[in-house]
Amino acid sequence: MVCKETPRIRETNHLFLGLPLLKDSQNAVQITNAWLKEGLKQRCITRDLKWGVSVPHDGFRDKVFYVWFDAPIGYISITKCCTPDHWEKWWKNSEDVELYQFMGKDNVPFHTVMFPSALLGTGEMWALMKNISVTEYLNYEKAKF
Repeated sequence: MVCKETPRIRETNHLFLGLPLLKDSQNAVQITNAWLKEGLKQRCITRDLKWGVSVPHDGFRDKVFYVWFDAPIGYISITKCCTPDHWEKWWKNSEDVELYQFMGKDNVPFHTVMFPSALLGTGEMWALMKNISVTEYLNYEKAKF
């Protein structure tokens, strides 16, 4: 059966699935690509500071780890401290775990280049980040936080 009425244009409301929101963060892509474009270089992971995590190796007793090297390791260590019998299910199960991270753009190179490189360098099968969502800087009382 065919309707014999003339088609007419009318306004109507619909719901939409926001698929563009699921794509990789443009900030993350641009910042990571800029680091990779420079070529992978050796990066210093220690500092001469009186505070921080001490380096437990002879010849480096007066050094501490650079915070952006040791901070991401904290994700693993806090998981191990809080769930000592289960932490490996989260971090050493790369086939079944999808790791998503959310952060400001100043942390991108450490989470997309340095932290994954440190994990890959161990030769073990760590769960690596699947997606990163990056915003601009976090503001607090009209200032960068």
